[in-house]
Amino acid sequence: MAENGSPTGIDTPTNPPARGGATPPLLRLRRTTPELTSLMPVWARTPTTRRPSKSRRPQLPISTGAMEEADNHRPASSAGRPFLSGLCAAALRRKPIGAHASTTASGEGLVRQLGVIELILLGIGASIGAGIFVVTGTVARDAGPGVTISFVIAGAACVLNALCYAELASRFPAVVGGAYLYTYAAFNEITAFLVFTQLMVDYHISAASIARSLASYFIQLLELLPFLKGHIPNWIGHGEEFFGGVVSINILAPVLLILLTAILCYGVNESSAVNTFMTTLKIVIVIVVVIAGVFEVDVSNWSPFMPNGFKSVVTGATVVFFAYVGFDAVANSAEEAKRPQRDLPIGILASLLACVLLYIAVCLVITGMVPYTLLGEDAPLAEAFAAKGLKFVTVLISIGAVAGLTTTLLVGLYVQAYSSAISDLVAFAVNFCLTLLSFWEQTGYSVVSACVITLRWNDKATNRRSLGIMSIWQEGVLCLVILALCGFVVGLCYRFNYSIAFIVVAFLIAIAASFALLFRQAYVAPPGFSCPGVPLVPIISVFFNMILFAQLHEEAWYRFVILSLIAVVIYAGYGQYNAAPSTSEQSSMGYQGVPSEAP
Repeated sequence: MAENGSPTGIDTPTNPPARGGATPPLLRLRRTTPELTSLMPVWARTPTTRRPSKSRRPQLPISTGAMEEADNHRPASSAGRPFLSGLCAAALRRKPIGAHASTTASGEGLVRQLGVIELILLGIGASIGAGIFVVTGTVARDAGPGVTISFVIAGAACVLNALCYAELASRFPAVVGGAYLYTYAAFNEITAFLVFTQLMVDYHISAASIARSLASYFIQLLELLPFLKGHIPNWIGHGEEFFGGVVSINILAPVLLILLTAILCYGVNESSAVNTFMTTLKIVIVIVVVIAGVFEVDVSNWSPFMPNGFKSVVTGATVVFFAYVGFDAVANSAEEAKRPQRDLPIGILASLLACVLLYIAVCLVITGMVPYTLLGEDAPLAEAFAAKGLKFVTVLISIGAVAGLTTTLLVGLYVQAYSSAISDLVAFAVNFCLTLLSFWEQTGYSVVSACVITLRWNDKATNRRSLGIMSIWQEGVLCLVILALCGFVVGLCYRFNYSIAFIVVAFLIAIAASFALLFRQAYVAPPGFSCPGVPLVPIISVFFNMILFAQLHEEAWYRFVILSLIAVVIYAGYGQYNAAPSTSEQSSMGYQGVPSEAP
């Protein structure tokens, strides 16, 4: 993006709406200003011969909006541009926000019924689930009692990410779209499409995973009844494996997905009531379980606290990162929040902090009750209390697990309900690796943090000169890319015990890029909630997320490369011709159409 604020470096004429029957200004420019016609597409510059009208019927004026819509949907081949140049031009487009916001404000959007309490419970409901009832045992087998530190590290990274999410949710309170929308507005179309692809894959895998766990816990709850115990086939809820475990048939998982999707389609009021009830029940049960477990803690089980060293704790942090997924779902409820600019930041931060405290308490209790080597990986919380003879608590845990996984799945479908049929099929048949679920969080949250930086830039206000080969905006984006790569290199060096010299060099390069972002860019504080310490906090967030990303399994990296290549091919063949971003300067990066907050 050039320093004058235009993505191409050329100031295109603004097309104000035509008034009455007057000829639109753009049409007048085309007839009377030959110098400006060179900026028009080929099809707009083609001379035409005007035939005299046979009737004196007044001609209807062509609206500027209609002309812009035609420009956006005109095939690239008609523009006379080669394929690659047309692809690059489309890929670098950015999405103004005001056009969608004004539609929402005019009453065509969703009903605003969610208050701050509902938003906080929405975030907690999306997070507290598999993280407590499944992931804790998996990570504790390697990290030991240090799994508590894993949750602290992941929680600290998520707090930084939540601050960035809170600013963006407050910045665009009238529109919904989350990370995809923020990336489209801050960077370009191709980057947003890549984010969308990774996001949708993770949402589907996550929904399928949670649905299968929920089905298993639900069957376990039913089997507490003596006449049902041992009489329910595995293919109904626990899963029946075929082809060496690659395919597992689970009938109940897609049924639960369909039921929850039906609740969401019925209305936000009803789905919010279900989430509020289930989340409140879940929180009460977790608190009761923690209080009951405190009296069974043996502090000797906390020694050694990190039996396999700090590296296993860091690796565990990348896995438990998945347990905090949920606070970003609050940002996707922008169109249904009563006071979006005030309540969205509160909902994001409050729900995350509540989850951090609950996770830490649960980890300390279960690792203190039972030696970490004896913790199960499927239901560690229930097994820890069963080992102490507290079977009545295991019943509460089973109820809490069903409630927790239900709300997690409900909010996950709330974000992507339109495509839940794919989740049904995945939940029905496919097994996968749990560690892959943290993939989106590290990369996607890094992009969101970078969006905060780029959307704060004010190129027109800066008095700094560009380097000549690139604009100030391009220089800033390059620094963000370098910063992310340095974080990834530091993570790799730490993981594989490379020489400390590589870590020092990567740190120095990251510091240089950070100084360039700090002193070579001009920043403007947005209205509403403002992330503190910009650009320092987003810089740390990007760097920290990429360090954690480097600790993931190699399969996650392969998936990133393969899925990105597939996304680029789909975009080149289909996406670039069907995306229709608004080109009006009146709707770029503004707050037009932000609805008045409901009382």
